[in-house]
Amino acid sequence: MGRGKRGLLAAAVTVVCAVTVLAVPGTAFASVPAGPADPSPTPSASATPAPTATTAPVPDAELEKVRAQLDGLYHDAAVATDAYNAAEEKTRKQSVQLARLEKRTDAARKKLAELKDQAGAAARAQYRDSGMPPMARFLLSDNPEHFADGAGTLLNGARATKKLIAETDRVERELKRDTDDAAARWKKLERDRKDRAAARKTVQARIKDAEKLESRLEKKEKERLAELERQAARKAQTAWLDTGVLKKTAGAATDAATSAGARAVAFATAQLGKPYVWGAEGPDSFDCSGLTSQAWADAGTPIPRTSQEQWKQLPHVDVTEMRPGDLVIYFADATHVGMYVGDGKIIHAPRPGRTVTITGAGTMPILGVVRPDA
Repeated sequence: MGRGKRGLLAAAVTVVCAVTVLAVPGTAFASVPAGPADPSPTPSASATPAPTATTAPVPDAELEKVRAQLDGLYHDAAVATDAYNAAEEKTRKQSVQLARLEKRTDAARKKLAELKDQAGAAARAQYRDSGMPPMARFLLSDNPEHFADGAGTLLNGARATKKLIAETDRVERELKRDTDDAAARWKKLERDRKDRAAARKTVQARIKDAEKLESRLEKKEKERLAELERQAARKAQTAWLDTGVLKKTAGAATDAATSAGARAVAFATAQLGKPYVWGAEGPDSFDCSGLTSQAWADAGTPIPRTSQEQWKQLPHVDVTEMRPGDLVIYFADATHVGMYVGDGKIIHAPRPGRTVTITGAGTMPILGVVRPDA
């Protein structure tokens, strides 16, 4: 019966972490009517002692499946976190741009109102002059001096009127353009907010799934799972070091950080032990790109917020040329990032349930290296 249960456990990946408890009940007793010579009940069969319930340990092979499943869930959460961070950054920029547009449109409306007041004042002044057009008064003047003065006044008035009309038209066009731009940006802002909300739900769902999966493990299984994770990390780091990458890096004489790189590393080092929280940029918690972006901002070099944009926008360098402060981008979709600190190690914020820590640079699949201060 125990072997059958464990076989079912191995077949169902979704419950690979369930701990099977096998309990075999004891034999039931049957009572017979009491006879006159013996008033006590007599069992129909001798009682068989019930065996003690035991817990079947989850085999390492099954824990490896759990580890792979957890890696997949946390990777999905990282993808959604990057999407959330990107949407958050877009809404932040859109909000700033909308605030600037609002100031410009307010100024344009005030300017347009002033121009219309000026046009109204000019029209009222003309009406006060007996309703006679300026050109007529100019032509009927019999004083040569007044004629010359009138000519200049008329010319200046015409120029001023033309300028007033042109300025009014320009301000109206500018106001319409900015108003249309603001309407389009409001629509985009709403889309970005919806994207952010959808990404938030995905992150929370994946993390909840991972936590539910881990919660099914007993304490001993969790300890063995953690050891399997450490073994996998050591194996990956050893394989990476065996390529001779550190020897090539030392040979390139690029292992010394720049002053900005040293400041970024110092900032990241000061965050060791702080918890990973998706979407966080400090000061009390970080996600992976929140840590690297804030470290470089502290060093005086602002960089993109997400690991994917860091990979897209920052200068790439060969892994054999990396130096402290450079960012190591992981996985084919650039969904994780750590900061190289030298000696084949990085500082990074790993995932939910972990803290900012130092680990081998080769413990995850490296996509490439970027340099913020190139």
